[in-house]
Amino acid sequence: MAKILFRLNDVPDDEADDVRELLTDNAIDYYETSAGNWGVSIAAIWLVDDSQYDKARALVDVYQQTRSARMREEYERAKREGKSHTFLGTVRNRPISFTVHLALALLVLYLSAKLVLDLAA
Repeated sequence: MAKILFRLNDVPDDEADDVRELLTDNAIDYYETSAGNWGVSIAAIWLVDDSQYDKARALVDVYQQTRSARMREEYERAKREGKSHTFLGTVRNRPISFTVHLALALLVLYLSAKLVLDLAA
């Protein structure tokens, strides 16, 4: 019976590609399901043969530990070099977009409060 090895929900494409490549390189048979048109199905990589699960799980675990360490290093390097994304940096880079979104949020709050206060009166 098939067994889920790796869920693909919110997984970056490069990570999913790396896992597929890892399984293929190690001759582990798998298939993939998508979340479907409405996103209600399970998007995952499934193993065809349950007996390969322990080997596949060990490979994926090692890959994820390595990837996690690499991502942390990249983040720390970007932070040291001042290239990491911050809220204030985004506001500075896109002031018009920020202003428009802020104005829309304030408009929604105003209209909501006005509606509630008018109904209360």
